[in-house]
Amino acid sequence: MITSTDNPKVKLARSLLERRGREKQALCLVEGVRLIEDAMRAGSHPALVFFAGSARLLPGLQSLLAIVETEKVPGWELAPEVFETLSDTVTSQGVIAVLPIPKTQARANPTLVLVLDRVRDPGNLGTILRSAAAAGVELVMLTRGCADPWSSKTLRAGMGAHFRLFLETKTGWPDIAQRAARMQIWAADAQGDIVYDQVDWMRPSVLIVGGETEGLSPEALDLANGRLAIPMRNRVDSLNAAMAATVILFEAARQRRSILGNQ
Repeated sequence: MITSTDNPKVKLARSLLERRGREKQALCLVEGVRLIEDAMRAGSHPALVFFAGSARLLPGLQSLLAIVETEKVPGWELAPEVFETLSDTVTSQGVIAVLPIPKTQARANPTLVLVLDRVRDPGNLGTILRSAAAAGVELVMLTRGCADPWSSKTLRAGMGAHFRLFLETKTGWPDIAQRAARMQIWAADAQGDIVYDQVDWMRPSVLIVGGETEGLSPEALDLANGRLAIPMRNRVDSLNAAMAATVILFEAARQRRSILGNQ
């Protein structure tokens, strides 16, 4: 059992609570049985696993610890007061893993790309990433000003989607324009003049979604070929960013299902 917060392993893990630490170490903290198991199923191999002794008897944790032992992942029990310095959930499941941030590359010519423009809310960002993974998005590009996708709040909202997506962070607009060359580029805009389900999503496409506070940046509007709207009733004038992205992405998925199947 580790009983001191000065333990080097604990200090490393605690540094990952901050974005600067995550970027420096290329590691993140994932808390909870389901999230850790999901990340491992997606091919991520934990560098360390910490667990609270008080949670050892929980069935879910027992199962996870058995997997950790089989995979020969270093596991350490933490004293309650030490574990609390790493957990930021109200009711912890008693297990936290240190996982490498995936270094993956998207396919050379993706056919469905999502660009997130200054989406600053971690919960919205995580939800969008979850929808993107489910809808078959092949590349997600985050502009500077987006929330950190590897923060604990974003990871929880994403429910493991991070480990099933190709993510590029702090991407500049010139890079986005280059990657989007020869693709149709649509911006989600409540005031848009094109209905989202009238678009031919079978063509290579880019969808740009802006944050709720600031909306789409001038760079996004300049790059887009058109603006998409979601028709609404009962005097509702807009949806939040996560909901709007989900609606549009699943229309793209519906159209593309005939050629992509259930991939």
